[in-house]
Amino acid sequence: MSQVLDTPSRPAVAVPDPAELAARHGLTVSGARPSLPGYVRQLWQRRHFITAFATAKLTAQYSQAKLGQVWQVMTPLLNAAVYYFIFGVLMNTKHDVPDYVPFLVTGVFIFTFTQSSVMAGTRAIAGNLGLVRALHFPRAALPISFSLQQLQQLLFSMGALVVILLCFGVPPSMSWFLVVPVLVLQFTFNTGLALVMARLGSKTPDIAQLMPFVLRTWMYVSGVMWSIDAVLKDQHLPHVLQVLLECNPAAVYIDLMRFALIDSFTKGQLPHHVWAWAIGWALLAGVGGFIYFWKAEETYGRG
Repeated sequence: MSQVLDTPSRPAVAVPDPAELAARHGLTVSGARPSLPGYVRQLWQRRHFITAFATAKLTAQYSQAKLGQVWQVMTPLLNAAVYYFIFGVLMNTKHDVPDYVPFLVTGVFIFTFTQSSVMAGTRAIAGNLGLVRALHFPRAALPISFSLQQLQQLLFSMGALVVILLCFGVPPSMSWFLVVPVLVLQFTFNTGLALVMARLGSKTPDIAQLMPFVLRTWMYVSGVMWSIDAVLKDQHLPHVLQVLLECNPAAVYIDLMRFALIDSFTKGQLPHHVWAWAIGWALLAGVGGFIYFWKAEETYGRG
């Protein structure tokens, strides 16, 4: 005969909702994307880290070379010398371009600023995964600091550019003060591009292998070694192609810098509404690139 033991039933315990419990105790999702204003505030709070990181990267860049920081100036100068021999001498593009050496060196320095910012931005996240995964900080700090590093390097090169201008008889003038707004606009544009490329490069690292070819093509159509104004006058090109050449953002910033520094590069050689184009490209790339990068904030360093 079996004996059945009656056990008292226990009352069901209500399990609290994890999301409600986390909200009650002020917990948030790890790595969640903050609001856009909050993201900007976080970046501003870390402005000292951004500048220090940029300076440290610039100092370490040539630390293993015997000439050290001299290469910051020598690299673009050697590039300019090669371009002068190939395009200026062999292809005779210096014909009808007054002050061709200052014209060329200015173009090389300014385009190198954009080129280096884009390349550094492409590797900003993918090349610093250890830092991204170990520390919590707004990831935009990395591409911004790399763009700032390239600006610092350009400022070193500008000293050599001034010496070249003086040696080739280009006198100082009040227009040299236009260098400041031009650099501000170009830095904003470069930073926006670096942010875009940082997001793309974080998901597809192979883009870093493709970008040198894209940037080299961009350089050849940006009037670095030849005068866009002279080509448009001598050739009967389709109107659409003329507009693309004149409104090319790299060419816009190069032309403005030449206008600011070289007295023989006159206002008549500038495209129509050039300042409007410069401001428009800076706002489009800077604001658009920042928002584009911010929208994927929670994905960087994962996977």
